[in-house]
Amino acid sequence: MSSTTSTREQLVDRLTADASAWLGVGVSPHRFDGNEFTLGTREIGHVHRFGILDINYPKRLRDTLVDEGRTSEHHVVPDSGWTTFRIRTDADLDAARWLLRLSYLYHVATLRRRPEFAESLGEIDIDGELDSMTPSARVRAIFDAVLN
Repeated sequence: MSSTTSTREQLVDRLTADASAWLGVGVSPHRFDGNEFTLGTREIGHVHRFGILDINYPKRLRDTLVDEGRTSEHHVVPDSGWTTFRIRTDADLDAARWLLRLSYLYHVATLRRRPEFAESLGEIDIDGELDSMTPSARVRAIFDAVLN
């Protein structure tokens, strides 16, 4: 194993550890050598050991994030809501964590409207987290439409 591969795997392990600590997130094996992150029955994203993070956003949010250069169209299904982000460095890890957390918060916002999730996810301060993440006005507007 090369040191580049080892570094990528370490970064993926750190992302997996971080996401697994988020309230309600489950981690399970994903095909093609990776881990899938779920909230309830919804996948919030998955990461491959070789350093690729794939996240499926609502199309409008996905298009905004791609337009802003935060992530790329999916490497296999570019015309979908899926995105691909490559993790190679610590800075990439921070960006990957931001993207995955954004997906998580979006799913929290939509799921906590359902009675079975309202209590368990109600304590998450989506507005406060978004403020600290400083998304663009376009991304914030997409969330505001879901939150209000």
